[in-house]
Amino acid sequence: MTVRYEVDGGVATITLASPETKNVLSAAMLAELPQHFAAAAEDDAVRVIVLTGEGNTFCAGADLSGASTADADSFAASGPGALVRVLEAMLDHPKPIVARVQGHVAGGGNGLVAASDLSVAVETAKFAFSEVRVGVAPAVISVVCLARMNPNDARELLLTGERVSAERVKAAGLVTAVAEEPSFDAVVRAYVDALLLGGPQALARTKELLRRVPGMDRDAAFAFTAQLSASLFSSDEAREGMTAFLQRRPAPWAPTTD
Repeated sequence: MTVRYEVDGGVATITLASPETKNVLSAAMLAELPQHFAAAAEDDAVRVIVLTGEGNTFCAGADLSGASTADADSFAASGPGALVRVLEAMLDHPKPIVARVQGHVAGGGNGLVAASDLSVAVETAKFAFSEVRVGVAPAVISVVCLARMNPNDARELLLTGERVSAERVKAAGLVTAVAEEPSFDAVVRAYVDALLLGGPQALARTKELLRRVPGMDRDAAFAFTAQLSASLFSSDEAREGMTAFLQRRPAPWAPTTD
C-alpha cells in the first residue's frame, strides 16, 4: 500500500505514504489514487478531501527507476495515461480537494498540486519542474499547471527546471497559500472548515462552473449558468440553506459544535 485513506469528521485524508521513495508516482501509487478519490466521491459522509504526503517530500514526480530500466518502453506507454487518470479524477471530483503540501515537490507532483482546488504549502517546501533536467518535458501536468500559472512564470519555471521557494510558486499562481511550520496545519484546517460551511450540491456545481465556464463563449456561458442558477434556487438544499440564513441559524450541512 503506497497511499493511505482515512475519513474523520467529514474529511477524507488521502496520504501519499511512501516516504522512503519520496512519494514518487510509482505504478502502484498511480493505480491506488483514483480508487481512493472514487471512494470519497461515493461516500456521503465525506465533504472535503485533503491530499498530503509523509516525510519531507510531498511528491517527487515520476518513478525514474521504473522509467530507466529494461521495462522503460512499458513505463512510457502506461505511466502518462495513469497520471492522466489521476488528474482527471481530481479535476472532475464533485468534492473540494485541498492539497496539504508538507514537503518538497518535483516533476509530476506539481500536477497533483495544480489539480487540487486549493493548496497550502509549508514555507520550507521547495518546488521544481525538473523534467527538462532529465531530458523530458512536463507534458501531462502542463494541462493543469498552465491553467493556474501566470504565463511568464510558467515559461521561466518549466523551461529552466530551477528549484524555487514556496513563495515563488505562490506568486506564480500554483499554490493558494504558504504557511510557516507552526501555523501550517491551522491554515489548512481553516480552508477545510470554510469549505464545510458550503452546501454539498453548491460546492459540486461551483466546481463545475470553474471547470466549464472559462472554455465557453459568452452566449453558451450565460445559457448554461442561467439554467444552473434556476435549478439550484429551486433545490431542497437551497431552500434549506436560505431558510437557515433568514432564521439566523446554521445550515443543516454545517458542522455542529459541542
